[in-house]
Amino acid sequence: MFDVMRFWMDRGVTGFRLGAVTALFEDPQLRDAAALGGRNAQGDPNLSDARTNNLPETHALLRRMRAMLDRYPDERVLIGETYVQSVAQLNSWYGGARRDELQLPMDTAFGFGNKLDARVFRRHLTEAATQLQGSLPLLLLDNHDHVRSWDRYGDGTHNAEIAKILATLLLTSRAAVLLYQGEEIGQATATPARVEDVRDPIGITGWPQEKGRDGERTPMQWDDANAAGFSSSAQPWLPVAPGYDKVNVRNELTDSESLLNWHRKLIALRRGDPALRAGRLVMLDANNPHVLTYARVTADGSGMIIALNMSAQTQTVSLNTAGAGLAGNRWRTLLSSPLEIPTDARGRLTLPPYAAWLAGIE
Repeated sequence: MFDVMRFWMDRGVTGFRLGAVTALFEDPQLRDAAALGGRNAQGDPNLSDARTNNLPETHALLRRMRAMLDRYPDERVLIGETYVQSVAQLNSWYGGARRDELQLPMDTAFGFGNKLDARVFRRHLTEAATQLQGSLPLLLLDNHDHVRSWDRYGDGTHNAEIAKILATLLLTSRAAVLLYQGEEIGQATATPARVEDVRDPIGITGWPQEKGRDGERTPMQWDDANAAGFSSSAQPWLPVAPGYDKVNVRNELTDSESLLNWHRKLIALRRGDPALRAGRLVMLDANNPHVLTYARVTADGSGMIIALNMSAQTQTVSLNTAGAGLAGNRWRTLLSSPLEIPTDARGRLTLPPYAAWLAGIE
């Protein structure tokens, strides 16, 4: 495998995404896994993964792999699919203070929940800022194995507003970010209704308790043509999700307030603003159960404030930036959803339900 990796890096590949890397090694003595009782959706016994996951040999190999990448003259990256229970456990996959394993292990615990909760996200971002020994977190909300965030966090009425909140959270936190195809336009999960339509092996064997992962793997929706512009075939491997005639890239490019253009605006801010590129993260209004408010602050005191109302009620927050290290005390709205969010001279901000607000500090 090292030879294969060198083959591609010699041709210009700049990195690798290592799937399920925590399970790379198994028990050297080949002992059976301990039974936990009960059976999974496929009818197999539930087993402990203590002898097949997170073994020391995996870390030794990753250090060798990282050393190989570091011998190349330009930067190459190792991204790891790392399912662990806490941020503290994630630190070892960077190599701890040595930082000699993965540059970017995925923080899968961050976004694979289903509850839009300011307290949960605040705690997680704080842990990522304090428990990784300065390493850069890698945040994500979606991948090819989980029901899409549009469905997990959406309430069926405010899904578009909630999706903008989540995109803002991803792209303004101190972190590298992974976006999964379709996330940026609001693709929904399209779980098969019949076992005859299932392609995923775990869905075929586990039906109906386990319906598989086809629903989050449907084709990218480029336009309203045949197969959403993804394929010239009348019947691609997986069917296009319903609603693709409206939810597609071409339609959303022409709508200035679309989810796609919201992502584009956030990415432009992230590229152009020093605070979003490299500023530290400072929590504001840290006891608010409904609104997540934080600042990104550079060494010279410039920065940005982000406020996200994660509730279905209007919320008023006080933008008390004392102690945040910001050089200014006035703000200028850079991006908001909805378009008009009022502030007053006393530093109070009124946020409609599921609102997102970004402001520069002056």
